[in-house]
Amino acid sequence: MKLNVGDAAPLFEGKDQQGNLVRLADYKGKKVVLYFYPKDDTPGCTAQACDLRDNRERLQKAGYEVIGVSVDDEKSHQKFIKKYDLNFTLIADTDKKIVEAYDVWKEKSMYGKNFMGIVRTTFLIDEKGIITDIIEKVDTKAHTEQILK
Repeated sequence: MKLNVGDAAPLFEGKDQQGNLVRLADYKGKKVVLYFYPKDDTPGCTAQACDLRDNRERLQKAGYEVIGVSVDDEKSHQKFIKKYDLNFTLIADTDKKIVEAYDVWKEKSMYGKNFMGIVRTTFLIDEKGIITDIIEKVDTKAHTEQILK
């Protein structure tokens, strides 16, 4: 089901890069940048993660906590975080429950082949758990600017 601005953000729980349980409910009272990306350590995903890393202080000043979600496992997330010194939580959604709840697991096409994957999308969620913006055309190199606009 397609989510829209004004909808309640679907509650979720998943394991972070350390195997700790992360729940959206744990962030009640805080604003959240919940961003879905296709794959750890690929050019676009790395540019996006590094932009968010480099601007974490600005995002925090605006009241946001950053959570990234992909279907990569915890070990992949650990390597990605270590390689690029990422300073925010990554959730390993290996069972695809979160990506399906947010309707970002879709059929994609590359080089004439169709496959299922994450459509890069960011949801901005307010302190009450309401979606305030959905960024579908993500500029991986200037994502923070899109968020703070």
